[in-house]
Amino acid sequence: MDVYLLILGDHLPDPATGVVVSEATRLQAVVEQAVVAEEAGFTGVAIGEHHFTRYIVSAPELLLATIAARTSTLRLSTGVTLLAHRDPVLVAEELATLDVLSLGRAELVVARGVSPRTDAVFGVRSDDLRARFDENLRLLLRLLEEPDVTWEGRFRPPLAGVTTTPRPLQRPHPPVWIGSGSAVSADLGAELGMPLMLPSTLRDPATHLEVVERYRAAMGAKGRIALPSHVFVADDAVRARRRWRPYLDGYARFADPWRGDGDVDVDLLMDGAAVCGDPAEVAGRLNELARTLDLDAHLVMVDVGGLPQEDVLGAIRLFGAEVLPLLKR
Repeated sequence: MDVYLLILGDHLPDPATGVVVSEATRLQAVVEQAVVAEEAGFTGVAIGEHHFTRYIVSAPELLLATIAARTSTLRLSTGVTLLAHRDPVLVAEELATLDVLSLGRAELVVARGVSPRTDAVFGVRSDDLRARFDENLRLLLRLLEEPDVTWEGRFRPPLAGVTTTPRPLQRPHPPVWIGSGSAVSADLGAELGMPLMLPSTLRDPATHLEVVERYRAAMGAKGRIALPSHVFVADDAVRARRRWRPYLDGYARFADPWRGDGDVDVDLLMDGAAVCGDPAEVAGRLNELARTLDLDAHLVMVDVGGLPQEDVLGAIRLFGAEVLPLLKR
């Protein structure tokens, strides 16, 4: 089972103290978490892109390049890149540059996004969002695979014989996942032969079953599926729940407009969408999710709601030492 550390980078106060660390401290903490994840045996790190909210990471590629310089085996992925809001030519160049700097460790997860404010600020009409994402994705894959691309579409100027540089080290290109829980995007991913990244919601993971079955029916054994889960582990299950509860609660209330169902019950969360407990319990629940959703990879999201850095790093280390060895495909 491939396991990635997912970091979305919310910038929220510690509910116990009210303290909000500086932006600089918060971003440096993200880098340090990735370094510790490599030491703990994680496959990779995935860092999300958000704009104009209290998620602080707007340029994940810059953080990933910094992490590349301090690691040697960790896979380096966005989680996600908002492709409908970006120029696919620039995305191709950024991804290839990261791939070269990391000696072939770059990955990308692309998605449409969930914020109408981001759409408005970047000048993306909601009516065009799906079509723009589709067009940008097809062009991005061509630019990564082919030199001398000639192309014309609806949403950007045409290209005539364009070769993006540098060229990526991985062939035919670095892995590009499609991030979505919708049938339409899963069908697009299957059409293009892409792995599927399910969304990082606070909803019951079983809600993804229909999309997973649809994707597997189209892709068969060639497909790959990954699920993000909010996770916290400590030596004692009761202590784990007591420690993490206020931080998960604060994060869930902040993120509910985009990722929840409008009814935040943190105890139900920890029994469902969020996985919390001692190493055996956490491993058992993640293995059950892997069986239910036929997963190839799991994204583990520990750092939420202003949780102090020492708690985050402790959970990452314990997860690596005692949970990773118990995880199964």
